[in-house]
Amino acid sequence: MTHFARLTLWGVTLAGLFSGAGNLRAIADEPPTRENFENPGPNLPEEPVAKSFSLTRAARFLDNAALSWQTQRGCFTCHTNYAYLYARPAIAADVEAHRDIRREAESLVMQRWEEKGPRWDAEVVATAAALAFNDSATTGKLSPAARSAFDLMWTRQRRDGGFQWIKCGWPPMELDDHYGVTLAAIAVGVAPDNYASTPEAREGLEGIRQWLKSHEAPTLHHKVMMLWASTMIEGIFTDAERKSVVETLWGLQGTDGGWNLASLGPWKRGDGREHDLKTSDGYGTGFVLYVLRKAGIPSADPRIEKGIAWLKANQRESGRWFTRSAFKDSKHYITHAGTAFAIMALKECGQIETAGP
Repeated sequence: MTHFARLTLWGVTLAGLFSGAGNLRAIADEPPTRENFENPGPNLPEEPVAKSFSLTRAARFLDNAALSWQTQRGCFTCHTNYAYLYARPAIAADVEAHRDIRREAESLVMQRWEEKGPRWDAEVVATAAALAFNDSATTGKLSPAARSAFDLMWTRQRRDGGFQWIKCGWPPMELDDHYGVTLAAIAVGVAPDNYASTPEAREGLEGIRQWLKSHEAPTLHHKVMMLWASTMIEGIFTDAERKSVVETLWGLQGTDGGWNLASLGPWKRGDGREHDLKTSDGYGTGFVLYVLRKAGIPSADPRIEKGIAWLKANQRESGRWFTRSAFKDSKHYITHAGTAFAIMALKECGQIETAGP
């Protein structure tokens, strides 16, 4: 597409669809499915900001990004289809794209792992977390696939209570063991049917607590992860530690109301370029707002309201919230997770009241 056009998408009028949106469908009469999805196009900082916030565009971006990744890559990643399973039910779960990605996650556990085993221990923890979170947001019951993922997860826990994580040098998710250990705690905490009280979960959590006590969080981002975990699991943080993290986050809020991913950790870039520590982005703002709400900060707090205003004013025309990669200026896939957290934050702050699209 080389020009701007006036288009209608699921009954929503769009003006000026971004010209660099790749194969993003201009006019769509049906929700994205495995048969008709469109590649959402590259995540680019120069994509124009939308004239108005649209939940429909956000849903369409999430669906297309997840279906595209699953079809073309055939794997699950923290930044795209795992994040999708966290966020999509906040808008609506009863859509084919969500059912499709959910089926793929269940098949990973119940078929691929049975036949070939998981690729990495990190895949086991991340899948357990995504399925448990999705179960909590949909049926409210722990599914057989999620329970099987947890069963395998505990067999992969080391004697010191930790887990072997992927270390690709890609912040904030694929960098160190601390992220994986904290994610495991979050997975147990969010799991329905009071899973955290089962004998295997209690034993595993004790190991996680001990590991976290002996391994300090290397970044503020991971301290925020611990803050999130502490809202569900006892013994992760003291009250003083929780307060300290919250106050640090308030100090990093931009004058525009948003937060910045790069400011959450002293990460080393892989392209030799400088970090942008000032520009607010989707991941930084959505992630921080979501966890602050989980930590009990009221949605009526003026600082929370300012953050929500930033999200509503900075959605891009494709429906995504752009986030610059903290590693390389190439793919910016963290934008996908940033869009998921933006939706989760909006939901947590009472900004998504009805199912849709």
